[in-house]
Amino acid sequence: MTNESQNNVILITGASSGIGAATARAAAKAGYRVALAARSADKLKALQDELGGPERALALQCDVQDFDQQKAMVAQVTEAFGRLDAVFANAGRGGSPGGFSEADHEAWRDMILTNVYGVGLTLQAALPAIRKSKGHVLLTGSAAGRATIPGSMYSATKWAVSAIGYGLREELRGSGVRVTLIEPGMVDTAFFDEKPKHALVDEDIARAVIYAVSQPRHVDVNEILIRPTPAEE
Repeated sequence: MTNESQNNVILITGASSGIGAATARAAAKAGYRVALAARSADKLKALQDELGGPERALALQCDVQDFDQQKAMVAQVTEAFGRLDAVFANAGRGGSPGGFSEADHEAWRDMILTNVYGVGLTLQAALPAIRKSKGHVLLTGSAAGRATIPGSMYSATKWAVSAIGYGLREELRGSGVRVTLIEPGMVDTAFFDEKPKHALVDEDIARAVIYAVSQPRHVDVNEILIRPTPAEE
């Protein structure tokens, strides 16, 4: 990483735990100043302190379903750090069991508003600053957004994120802004009550994010699909 990029700024939604927190740690280690956004203020403050305090990490309480909060989030980042070089639209949540026949429809509503609408709001709030820096947009999709999973509204939301990524890349073609879909397979996160027997860990996904943002400006890593190595027989 060049000396110039040591001052680069990355904004991460869903940063209080899981993939978001792991990516924040990896980005800070790589020299980035990090803006941490999530609903949990206590977890954000602890992570901010871990990453070097307000000079290197900014804690921003934000509900991604609220556009006013998202606009305020980006304004705070640019006011504090003077720039925004990358945004990682990572905030998301899982669904509930029951398939399309019996799943909790209220859980659907919150999941769709977070996983799809919230991503769209993050992009709309951040794009003016990202266009100015000719920066990088990253989105947390999923292997579930590339496959048919019976009865899964969660999978449907991740198909939507894939479509957002493809559409955004075409919208921004020629602007100098890069767009990367990060598509994990099974990851051991708070989505699961019990630890999966065969899964990736948060740090695996964080390394993929850092790989994408650390490429030369003429290299646009469009998608990174990450699955666990199949279990040995």
